[in-house]
Amino acid sequence: MHTERSGRSAMLLSKNIQMSDNAFTALKEMIYERTGIFFSDNKKSLLENRLSRYIEDNGYEDFEKYIDILKYSPSRDKEFSALYERITTNETFFFRDVNQLQAFETDVLPMVVKELEGKGIKKMRIWSAACSTGEEPYTLAMLIRNRISQIYNSGWDIEIHGSDISEGVLNSARVGEYNNYSIRNVPPQYLDRYFVKNGNGKYGVRPEVKGMVRLSNINLFDEAKLRMFRGMNIVFCRNVLIYFDEMAKKRVIANIYDSLAPGGYLFIGHAESLFNISRAFKLVNINNVLIYQK
Repeated sequence: MHTERSGRSAMLLSKNIQMSDNAFTALKEMIYERTGIFFSDNKKSLLENRLSRYIEDNGYEDFEKYIDILKYSPSRDKEFSALYERITTNETFFFRDVNQLQAFETDVLPMVVKELEGKGIKKMRIWSAACSTGEEPYTLAMLIRNRISQIYNSGWDIEIHGSDISEGVLNSARVGEYNNYSIRNVPPQYLDRYFVKNGNGKYGVRPEVKGMVRLSNINLFDEAKLRMFRGMNIVFCRNVLIYFDEMAKKRVIANIYDSLAPGGYLFIGHAESLFNISRAFKLVNINNVLIYQK
């Protein structure tokens, strides 16, 4: 944790490298083209503050040199991954938006199981898109083990995929260790059953839960890579659309629609809506929780 003093020092150091208007235009267009993440003209200072220290620490002369690295360097993919970590907010925690999770556990899961069993299928695919440091897919794994443990242990193949554009946050998810802030909403029985407190004071997700989740570096704009995510029965893409303008939202949601199996369910953030974004889904109300169905 940074102290107030060290935080101020970092901000002062960051001011040594400033971003010209031309560099801002080039950088925001590059980010948008690759990811759909949109920076309006009044966000220049935000982008500058998030990147100046990184540019200085890595010995780049200025933003123009940094942009050249992103365009032409053999290590540009690695640089873009580092860039994504700095321009997105990885605010997440276990058991976030509990009403949605309850609808998932008590209603959607049993409906999907019943439908698949009726077709003689014993495979379910779930995707946590933009999963950050892994709290969401691990939460889903715990809920599945709790709700349908008999099914889980009777020959079912249940895939849970977590994806993010940032390799850095995925590495944290792979480690699977969390501080008190991340676990503050975890019910006591889940904490006892699915976590172990480590010597460093953090809580580690138990191997049987980690083993249920597959983590992948995926850009929601990358239609080629997203082909491996076809046939999903349930998708969570919560609190992600805020990063996109309307055109990018439509593209991301269209990609998710293509990833869903017929009749599949989409959860977005409780304050988000697909109004004016997509008419392809049916809106389902489960105990005042709005869910989208293909």
